[in-house]
Amino acid sequence: VQLQASGGGLVQPGGSLRLSCAVSGPIFSIGVMEWYRQVPGKQRALVASISRDGGTDYADSVEGRFTISRDNAKNTVSLQMNALEPEDTAVYYCHPEVWRVGVGAYEYGYWGQGTLVTVSS
Repeated sequence: VQLQASGGGLVQPGGSLRLSCAVSGPIFSIGVMEWYRQVPGKQRALVASISRDGGTDYADSVEGRFTISRDNAKNTVSLQMNALEPEDTAVYYCHPEVWRVGVGAYEYGYWGQGTLVTVSS
């Protein structure tokens, strides 16, 4: 299973970015898809999650500014980030539950390579 994240970069405060993550390989199903972020010296923190049927949940710090979405047909998850703040600067990771072909359950150990988001003027 491969995860390919994209969309990070440098943006000014108040700006927007859209992150995407594509999951490929011998996949039977993808369950919950999540975005985490991590800054140096801190633990990786959950930013947003989306269930297979589209139910979403957000960290308080991003509620109302970030929107998570997914395309089940393409095995992708996106994170639209608006009104970005310097405190949003971090490496962002996608984290899906993956049910591989031939395996009888979801596995939760897959992480994208991370994409850096820098919010600075």
